[in-house]
Amino acid sequence: MERRRTDVAEWPLQTQLEMIRDAGFDGAGVRFIDPAFATEATGFLRAHDMIWQAQCYPTSVDALKPVLELVAKLGADHVNLQPDVRPRRLEHCIPLLEGWRRLGEQSGIAVHVETHRDRMTTDLFFMLQLLDCFPDLRLTADISHYLVGREFAWPVDEENHRLMHRVLDNAWGIHGRIASREQVQISLGFPQHQGWVELFMGWWEYAIRSWRKRAGPDAILTFLCELGPPPYAITGPDGRELSDRWEDALALKAMIKALWARIEAEENKTVSSRA
Repeated sequence: MERRRTDVAEWPLQTQLEMIRDAGFDGAGVRFIDPAFATEATGFLRAHDMIWQAQCYPTSVDALKPVLELVAKLGADHVNLQPDVRPRRLEHCIPLLEGWRRLGEQSGIAVHVETHRDRMTTDLFFMLQLLDCFPDLRLTADISHYLVGREFAWPVDEENHRLMHRVLDNAWGIHGRIASREQVQISLGFPQHQGWVELFMGWWEYAIRSWRKRAGPDAILTFLCELGPPPYAITGPDGRELSDRWEDALALKAMIKALWARIEAEENKTVSSRA
């Protein structure tokens, strides 16, 4: 929701929240590293019967504790944890993941580890090794980082699909942006980007179907339309973005809701045919 332009002011938080509500989103991601911000944002969301995920960036096991304490006070569907550490060896990651998982279990709060560049989870191959160590690790899958990070050749081959599917089989939440093999965020409306749009919609369909097989009847799968401001968003020589991120977010929301409805209808039809 940030604009980061010198010629216009940022939207106030209240305006941003009203835009999210009025556009028909079910909730929002909220930074829980700032208690005052989190209190204001969640107060609005709660008042309008919306949900939120608590976003945090711990650099140690203990750094998660105040976030969980704030979640215990304000609530959240889950904690979205970006591990803000960069170990080069698996054995240095294991105590951190074990500690964060232990704190989540003790507090009764779901903790999802996000796949993200410049974090513990920066690299696809390293992430797969972490999953070898923790086969039940709950992830928030932001797979845009892995496409651009590995610079997959086009068309994406079956082996790379298989590797991405393994990550998606551990996804309990999704952060949605569309990347190409060279840019981490591209507009989904440009004609030249439609191959990448179809690629991501296919991966997200796989993730949703996988989650529906694993999740309980009352579980919630969150899909956060996470279209970042510059430098995520590509700009022209005047510094302005080449596309309208808000309109892209609305279009992405509509596409995901339609995808979910189609999957749900197909699965209900299958169940009915077997009855």
